[in-house]
Amino acid sequence: MTAPAYDIVVFGATSFVGQILTRYLAGHVADQAETLRWAIAGRSEAKLNEVKRSLGAAGQSLPVIVADAASETQLRALCAQTRVVVSTVGPYALYGEPLIKVCVESGTDYCDLTGETQWIKRMIEKYEPAARKTGARIVHCCGFDSVPSDMGVWFLQQQAMRQYGAPATHVKMRVKTLKGSASGGTVASMINVVQEAAADPSLRKTLLDPYALCPRDHGFEARQHYVRSAEFDNAFDAWIAPFVMAAINERVVHRSNALSGNAYGNRFTYDEAILTGPGLKGRLAALATVAGLGAFMVGIVIGPVRSVMQRFLLPKPGEGPSPEAQLAGHYDLRFFGRTDEGQIVRVKVTGDRDPGYGSTGKMLGQAAISLARDLVEDGVKVGRAGGFWTPATIFDERFVERLTRHAGLRFES
Repeated sequence: MTAPAYDIVVFGATSFVGQILTRYLAGHVADQAETLRWAIAGRSEAKLNEVKRSLGAAGQSLPVIVADAASETQLRALCAQTRVVVSTVGPYALYGEPLIKVCVESGTDYCDLTGETQWIKRMIEKYEPAARKTGARIVHCCGFDSVPSDMGVWFLQQQAMRQYGAPATHVKMRVKTLKGSASGGTVASMINVVQEAAADPSLRKTLLDPYALCPRDHGFEARQHYVRSAEFDNAFDAWIAPFVMAAINERVVHRSNALSGNAYGNRFTYDEAILTGPGLKGRLAALATVAGLGAFMVGIVIGPVRSVMQRFLLPKPGEGPSPEAQLAGHYDLRFFGRTDEGQIVRVKVTGDRDPGYGSTGKMLGQAAISLARDLVEDGVKVGRAGGFWTPATIFDERFVERLTRHAGLRFES
């Protein structure tokens, strides 16, 4: 078979995150960190050309592919030209399925930054058998949700095995610091999930299941802890509050355990929360976080309130933090693990940009490059076979090295 023209195609390059990703890849190639054959794609040729012009000299020779997210014919033509498609077109539950379908049918590798549990579950149930046959490797959640969590637990388990010869069967992740803000696309995805859940009782049950993304025969029975209110965490000697991204991150980590042959143990437990500090001040901060998150969720469900929020308070699709705000952002995640014998492992994962955009663009770019380069030898796919994988089950220490060298993350004991 003729080799495809491109290693990577960025689909949705004109979206907010798509532009961040495109700038990152252009700079990565311009700095000669990697030689890539790549192109950008979207439904508007005029807007794609604007993105090219914004890149200056780095964008002059960048190929453009016109393809609409709803056109399977155009998407097939796109997939025929590349090894990997990286998609930033969300909300994925509204616009993402046709591209998954075509990638699976054509055997094209794919990654994205979705955090929409209900959509991921539908895609796995509908397309995984075909992906196994065609060799398409589909990797969701390659942004802030859920690379730091999933690879953070993977890194912690590597330390546990080296130190104690056994996995940490109980792991917690706590957000120590996080500076960043949301874009209109992220808000639109959250609103869509909440609206779907409000209208569908069975979906609400699915979203509450910690093993929702695990294979049906996973066999896990451990009772998982949900951080739903202000709590005191003895492992960190501080008060904690719910972390909004836990809803997707926890499920991705459990799927990683299942896909890796229960490497973390059959009774593995995992939960996430935000550290708010010790003492009365920490408790008050935790209570305030709970109240704010609850008010936001209630506001999304109530139509008139949601309309006011969307009109006056929330960013609109295409809007997001400025480049300066992205540069000023950062995060520090702390992991606590305990083996069955009571041995303790602590690690941290930090990022040097705002989590959802500046850092996500770099993580997503390196995930696409790793699919195209680290998991291909002499034009033939190596490593994992076709199917729906998590970051921690398809990538390995080479991905951690990429994130450390090229994406501003640090993984430390």
